[in-house]
Amino acid sequence: MYDVIVVGARCAGAITALLFARNGYRVLLLDRARFPRDTLSTHYLHQPAIAKLRDWGLLDAITATGCPPLDQAVYQVGSLRVEGCAEPTGGIETAYAPRRYLLDEILVRAAVEAGAELREGTSVEALLTDGDRVTGVRCGGHDESAQLVVGADGMRSTVADLVKAPLTVEDPTLSCVYYAYWLDVPAKFEVYEAEGSAAGTIPTNDGATLVATYFPQSDFDRVRADAESAYLENIRRTSPELFERVSAGRRVERLRGTGDQRNYFRQAAGPGWVLVGDAGHHKDSITARGISDAFTQAELLVTAIGEDLYDDGETRRALEWFGKQRDRLLAEIYQTTLVTARLSVDHERVELLRTLTATPAGARRYFSTVAGICSVNELYALERAS
Repeated sequence: MYDVIVVGARCAGAITALLFARNGYRVLLLDRARFPRDTLSTHYLHQPAIAKLRDWGLLDAITATGCPPLDQAVYQVGSLRVEGCAEPTGGIETAYAPRRYLLDEILVRAAVEAGAELREGTSVEALLTDGDRVTGVRCGGHDESAQLVVGADGMRSTVADLVKAPLTVEDPTLSCVYYAYWLDVPAKFEVYEAEGSAAGTIPTNDGATLVATYFPQSDFDRVRADAESAYLENIRRTSPELFERVSAGRRVERLRGTGDQRNYFRQAAGPGWVLVGDAGHHKDSITARGISDAFTQAELLVTAIGEDLYDDGETRRALEWFGKQRDRLLAEIYQTTLVTARLSVDHERVELLRTLTATPAGARRYFSTVAGICSVNELYALERAS
């Protein structure tokens, strides 16, 4: 019998397994994939996520992949252009964007080194139950028992489906995204917005730059019919200057994209089970907060459980607390993401941002808000104070 079974071994699951194992629990970590393996992702790690990786002793492994430190950012909409960087958090000023086949491998191996047992190429076929309580999983034809089953298996979570976890918040899918990797496209972390579109750049490993562009979800069928042309044209209309840089570069991998960027919160937990990462909460990738928020959830869950896993009353209260805190901590960025993903330029907001970011301190506060270091309310407090 295991103490904890974690289903899904990517960012949310691997860190959950690592932290539970470091707390002395016997952990089984399952994933249907075999690592290293890439996945659809913008793979940007904001400064708070980097601070967590540093605290967990994993930052050196990330930097050793050669992905560049990202300490300058650009945001442009119309004539408003903001340049700067976020304020330090936990002594960290830089973001990183390692490729997922590198990042996920680092996190999985760290979980194993911490004592978790890893089974790759293994899918969950059913959940074991005792009455209304989940007591384990059936995987690879074997039954494995545990005090707690963690679903960290993504937006299409098998665990969430099997426990019939209801959606507590759901909003329409708002945008679709396509991206590719380019060489010889000098860039920072850059975001460009226009009416009905957005585009951005994220430097990553091996001198490559991820160049992404967003369309309204209503355009998805049209876009995917000729994704190559639509991708380049959307970059051109959103930022002609970025289009010039991309045109001078060389694409090195196939175009990737999705029109399935769901927006929801699910019930976080129940008797013997809990959901973390995209399994419990997902939002449009346009704010690039998925991995950072997954780390937050994993840490929140393990802290909530503490040493009380086998105290049913304490564990029930811990899981209830986790769900409430998850919803509270992620509510603001969820709403901000919905607004951003609508791809509609609010000219009053643009003029307010022009005022707020007129000084270097204001620009730093803005990028700190993007990174999740300070809240939107704290950003707008600058305007009220002025």
